Amino acid sequence: MDDRKYVKTALTIAGSDSGGGAGIEADLKTFSAFGVHGLVAITSVTAQNTQEVRAIYDVSPEVVAKQIEAVADDIGVDAAKTGMLSSAEIIKAVAKTMEKYEFPLVVDPVMIAKSGAPLLREDAVDALLKYVIPLATLVTPNKPEAEKLSGIKIETLEDAKKAAKIIVEELGAKAAIVKGGHLNLSEAVDVLYYGGEFREYRAPFVEGCTHGTGCSFSAAITANLAKGKDLEEAIKVAKEFITMGIFYGARIGKGHCPVNQNAWIEIPAEKWRVYESLVKAVRELEKIGDRTLPHVPETGMDFVYALSRLYARTPKDVAGSKIVRVGNTVKAVGSVEFGASNYLVSAVLKFMELYPEIRSALNLRYSEELIKKAQKNGFRVSFYDRRKELEKIKVKEEATIPRDIETAIKMLSEKPDIICHLGNWGGEALMLIFGESPEDVLRKVKIIL
Repeated sequence: MDDRKYVKTALTIAGSDSGGGAGIEADLKTFSAFGVHGLVAITSVTAQNTQEVRAIYDVSPEVVAKQIEAVADDIGVDAAKTGMLSSAEIIKAVAKTMEKYEFPLVVDPVMIAKSGAPLLREDAVDALLKYVIPLATLVTPNKPEAEKLSGIKIETLEDAKKAAKIIVEELGAKAAIVKGGHLNLSEAVDVLYYGGEFREYRAPFVEGCTHGTGCSFSAAITANLAKGKDLEEAIKVAKEFITMGIFYGARIGKGHCPVNQNAWIEIPAEKWRVYESLVKAVRELEKIGDRTLPHVPETGMDFVYALSRLYARTPKDVAGSKIVRVGNTVKAVGSVEFGASNYLVSAVLKFMELYPEIRSALNLRYSEELIKKAQKNGFRVSFYDRRKELEKIKVKEEATIPRDIETAIKMLSEKPDIICHLGNWGGEALMLIFGESPEDVLRKVKIIL
């Protein structure tokens, strides 16, 4: 059976970023995130990090062309993109080679690095306009690049539309999308001109990492074109992808930190692992229901497990299960679900800020006997007592939990295994048992029971 037809390929014709944040490195990570096999034609090698471009060495135009031919003739290309093309000679060689093939071409007109260093020589702009833009299925400029290509100043959304139209109707591209990250709007609005019509792609601005956004966005479009999606759908998916990549960016280096392309596949995979682990632990807890029953709080027992620290930002990133008394044992109510908002979720999220490896927790009714047994077995125990708070500053419990957890951790001056909540205004006193995973929490519970 020939499986080759099931493997889609995408080619990036671009420069190498030694910092791994942009260029072919970003493109290949993006292709992989979409399950597409990445092919490469390196145009330049840069000595680059999150702060600066220290050196650029161009590959000879002949070798760039040979790289394209080598992969296209043997492996085949379902879609391609260009990034840093550096010189007029490389641009001409790429254009001449691309004319031999008919696969879609996304042109990311890379001109300036995030650090401000020029990546396209001034004399190469005319060559880009003359030889490459007319071959483009789509051109993906940001505001400064669109101004350079179109020759007009862009200050508004209407200006962006005019520039996109010029790139298509006057420069010869099939479509153009002017990215709106530099337009000072309330949203990140990208404007597509395609088939004589405009379409807007909107997403909220998110705080995060932006090095490699242009490369990753255009690579995501390319990957989805390679998979057979139409242009507008490919852009829609790429917009979602890049917004996620910025938000969950890899905070490395001292300058512009890079987009996290892996978030697209890691979050769904991580959620499934968290779900499976918590389901298994809940079943194990039910098996020792006779031992657990006397220690279940009046409101039931909560058992939670968060995604890893990089991805756990809000309650929707924490899975939870409710366990209650049923006859002479305990049973889970409903299924494990993400997004439950309760004090234990808030407690775990705060704990992770101080100790990222601690991602799971379970609550039991407070018991002096269990505390003594826990301490005897070497578990570290801390406390917080909200009864000391004044009535006039009483607020919703979920809002005060993070502060209480932080106080309890700092009081112990080391990582606690158990934090005891001594009750407040009629609320039940509880023991919160923390661990790196549900299995770890359950191990501690079994020991103290």
